[in-house]
Amino acid sequence: MNKLFCKLICLCFLFLIFNASFIFSQTEALLENPQAPQVPHAPLQAPLQAPLEAEQESSLQVQAFLQRFIRADLLGKIDILNEASLDDTLGESAVQLYEYALHFVLDNYSQIDDLSDMNNIIEISIRNLNSIGSTDSLDLLWRLFLEYPDIQTGVEMLAAFGAMGKGNSKIINSINDYLWDKNLQFLSGNIVDYRIISECISTLMELGDSSSYPVIFSVICSGYPEIITFEAYGALENIPGNLQHFLLTVIEGNPPYEKYAAFRVVTESERLTVSERGQLAELALELSLSAGVNDIYLDLLRYDAVLVLTQLGWTRANTLAIRNYYRVQADYSQMSVTKERLIEAIHCLGAVGNSDAALALGLQLGLIHARTVSTGVYDAEVTLAIVSSLGLIGDNAAFDNLLYVSHLPYSEIIKTAAREAIDRLKW
Repeated sequence: MNKLFCKLICLCFLFLIFNASFIFSQTEALLENPQAPQVPHAPLQAPLQAPLEAEQESSLQVQAFLQRFIRADLLGKIDILNEASLDDTLGESAVQLYEYALHFVLDNYSQIDDLSDMNNIIEISIRNLNSIGSTDSLDLLWRLFLEYPDIQTGVEMLAAFGAMGKGNSKIINSINDYLWDKNLQFLSGNIVDYRIISECISTLMELGDSSSYPVIFSVICSGYPEIITFEAYGALENIPGNLQHFLLTVIEGNPPYEKYAAFRVVTESERLTVSERGQLAELALELSLSAGVNDIYLDLLRYDAVLVLTQLGWTRANTLAIRNYYRVQADYSQMSVTKERLIEAIHCLGAVGNSDAALALGLQLGLIHARTVSTGVYDAEVTLAIVSSLGLIGDNAAFDNLLYVSHLPYSEIIKTAAREAIDRLKW
C-alpha cells in the first residue's frame, strides 16, 4: 500500500515537470519571435449602447432647458429658446422644448396685453420645429393658429403648414375648411383680413393637393380685391391635379358667373394643352349658345370662347362658329353688340370654318356688293374681315364674289386682300 502511494506521487511530480517545461518552451519561443502566430481572440464588441447613451444625454439637456424655461420670465424664455436653437447636440429631443413653449403661449396669451414677446416665442419655436421636421407638432400648431389673435403671427403659422404639412390630409382639409368659412364671412359682408386669405392661398398652393381646387375657385368667385383673385388664379394653375376635369365640371354645372370665371382660367392657362383648351372652349361656346336666356356672363363666356377657338384654329367647332356668327350678326343689326364682336365672329369662321362657313361669308359679301353698287356705302372693316376670312377658308365657291371686289369702288387694301384670297382658293 505504501509502495502504491509512492508511485502515484512520483507520477504527479513527473506530470508537473512536463507541463512546466512545455510552458517555459512556449514562452521562450514567443520572446525569441514576437511575430509568431498566436491563437486569435474573439473581437471586442462595439459599444452598442453609445447611441442610446447620446440620446439619453440630449434628453437630459432638454430637461435642463425645460426647467430653466419654466422658471424664466418672458424675455428669459426667449433667450433660452434661442440658446437651445444653437445647440446642435439636442437633435429631435428639442421638439419637447418647443412644443412646451407653444403650450405655454396657448395657455397664457390671453392674460398678456402686449403679445410681442409671445410672438417671438412662437416664431422661434415654429422655425426650429420646421428645421427638425416635426410633423407631429402640426395639431398643436393648428390649435394655436385658430385661437391666437395676432394676424401676422397667424400668417407665419400658415407658412409653416405649407412647409411641414405636405401630404397631411388632416391639415390640408383643415385649411380648406378654414378658407371656405372666411369666404362665406366675406360674402356675408363681414370684414376679413386679406393677409390671411392671401397666405391661405399661398399655403394651399405649396401643399399642392387638388382637393383645394373648389375652395380656391370659391375665392375667385367671392369678389375679393383683384390682387387676391389673381393669386387664386395662379394657385389653380400651379396645384397639381386634373385641372381640365375640374373646369369642365364647373362650366357644365355651375351658374353663369362661375362658368365665366372658370373659363378665364382657360384663356390664361399655360398648363392646359391645346386639346384641353379646345375642348373646354367648344363646350363653353355650345352651352352659351344653347342657354336660351339672356345673361351678360353667358355672353362674355361666348365671346371669350370664340377668341380661344380662333387662336387654336379648332375646326371641330365649325358648326358652332357659324351659329355664333348669325347670332352676333343679328345682335349687331339691332345695335346690341359692338362691331368688334362681329369682326371676331367673322375671324372665327376664317380660322375654323369649312365650305359651310365660306357659303355664309360669301352670301354676306354678295349683300355688301349690292349695297355698295346702290349706295356707294360700305363698312371697310367688316368687308376686309370677310374677304380675308374667305381666303383663309380657301373654298372656291367664294371665287365669284372675291373676283367682283376688283370691279367695285372698294379701298385698295380690300382689293389687295381679295386678290390674295383668290390665290389661296383650293381647286
